[in-house]
Amino acid sequence: MSQIQKEIEPKLMNIEAYLKLAQKQGDFAIPPFQRAYSWEINQCDKLWQDVLDFIDNKRDERYFFGTIIINCAEDSKLELIDGQQRTTTFLLLLKALLLNINYVLNNIQSDDEYMEKTLRGLRQNRTTLMSIICTNPDSYCFSENPNDLKDHDFMKDIAFIDNKSINEPEENRVELNKILSAISYDEVKKNVRKIKYKKKENKYTNFFKNFDFFYKKLLSLCRNPSGDGAAVLLQFSKTLLGKCELIVIKSWMQEEAIAMFNSLNSDGLPLNDCDIIAAKLFAVAENKGCSDEFGQKWQELDQLITSMDTNILTMDSILMQQMYYTRTKKEETGTYEKPNITTPGLRRYYTEINKDLLSAPLELCDGLINLTMIWKKILKDYPLMSVLLKFNENSKFFLASYFFRFKEADISPNMPEIITILECFLRLFVILELVETGYSNANFKTFLFKEEIKLIDPEVDVSEISVHFAKHIQSNWKREDLEKAINAYNKNSLVILNEYLFAKEKGKVFKLEANYEIEHIMPQSGRNLDLIRQDAGLDSKEEFEDFVNKLGNKIILERKINESVGNDWFRSKINTTVRQKQGYKDSIYPIATSLVEKYKNDEKPYWRKEDIENATSKAADRILKFIFG
Repeated sequence: MSQIQKEIEPKLMNIEAYLKLAQKQGDFAIPPFQRAYSWEINQCDKLWQDVLDFIDNKRDERYFFGTIIINCAEDSKLELIDGQQRTTTFLLLLKALLLNINYVLNNIQSDDEYMEKTLRGLRQNRTTLMSIICTNPDSYCFSENPNDLKDHDFMKDIAFIDNKSINEPEENRVELNKILSAISYDEVKKNVRKIKYKKKENKYTNFFKNFDFFYKKLLSLCRNPSGDGAAVLLQFSKTLLGKCELIVIKSWMQEEAIAMFNSLNSDGLPLNDCDIIAAKLFAVAENKGCSDEFGQKWQELDQLITSMDTNILTMDSILMQQMYYTRTKKEETGTYEKPNITTPGLRRYYTEINKDLLSAPLELCDGLINLTMIWKKILKDYPLMSVLLKFNENSKFFLASYFFRFKEADISPNMPEIITILECFLRLFVILELVETGYSNANFKTFLFKEEIKLIDPEVDVSEISVHFAKHIQSNWKREDLEKAINAYNKNSLVILNEYLFAKEKGKVFKLEANYEIEHIMPQSGRNLDLIRQDAGLDSKEEFEDFVNKLGNKIILERKINESVGNDWFRSKINTTVRQKQGYKDSIYPIATSLVEKYKNDEKPYWRKEDIENATSKAADRILKFIFG
């Protein structure tokens, strides 16, 4: 039978079996059309937290990491059509795990029977990890204990994934293999790419940042304050290697593999949690003789959510918000002094842990409709909410718990107590955007679970919550550290915050329209780029790449205008109008119009390096005043 005639081959595999396909059936490859490796710490933090939650729940079943689609049309090559982000991240996690197991084995010796049993388990897992990561492992006999000389021989010149993506900078394509080839954390950090003109953690690629995140998280497990770090690490490694699984689908035609990817990402997915919960609710409603009324209410809820067209309010999300509120109300999240931050799966909570929620389908629907209507008003009448959502959507779960205080009719525009709460969350999540840690860090997730106890209680005044947020921020972060992070910042969320704060400072109206664009005042690209760079006083392409993405070089602009003027000279941008679709004049966004006002009398205005530095400094001061009060 030829390869083209082979049938699609789906198979359930644990992570070890999946990654060892590279040794048995050919190298993994990333095809040219694939996107670059784009996972950031937020996604890694979610993966990390999912595994920890799975361990904490002590579940007997397996944890499912989704579907991988492989094109096997070319001999000795496993082309990743769907799954390159997860595959790369798994390898970074496994490498971090291996180095931490080595750390434990090098630093712990004991005659204690229990500890020796734990160390034996770690030695076995070390051998497994070596056999996954190393090239052609069958020809080697791995030692159970770390041996730098032998390990170096085993790991040198690893080429686990052949990255052909034209969207990945060429110098980044070997980053994964550099990390996998190293025998220590210090060697990894020494060998990986450092990006010129970037500072602190921004000088590293996502490959190293994510590896570093996992390495440090695992290191914190090794140094568990209770003294059982080795056992915790063993439990984590056994779970990751033995209980985490994927469905691997192999196809022998690239077109067929791509078609499957498109199908599985549109209509081919299994039932969502909300579908299962809806079916259970409908069954209860039938037994109560109110199935028609329930059907009408559920349909009203569904249509309301669909009409709002926002990720904050999917049906799963609104059910999750109800779960957060109920768990806190029933004291399932522990006490203020000792919170329980482990969150069960949505389906499991409604169908196993708290079946009472399903016992009153009409009342549940009424509550969810009320909450959804509140969200509709908040999203419409509070521009601050649109800013907050640009940072971290985990805020919605805790905000919903606060909104359960209200009836929809009680909500009106510009309520001071709601603005205060939104600003509390925005301050905290701006900090999360700036620091090199994930949401699961105790200063974020644990703190919010504690505050949720106050948020749901109508007897707790908003001013008390605000003071507590302020004290928490003052106690845990230094202004100078955040100032450095803002000056090195090159993403877009702070651009929106800066625009909002500038409008507030000037007493102007701020509204983030659906069709907006992040405008680079000094353009990123265009025909006149070299001349524009010279006008700006930038000496090199590398310096230009650093300055063009600084906070002070970015503003918000109407999308249609940005499409017309994005690559133009600064003097063209401030001398023409929005109505002409050519300039900043008459823009609804206040920083654009303030630039027009500032430079309108200059015969030949320039936007220089010092202007970008000055604008960045002012933005940093504005944001820091907002954070610290």
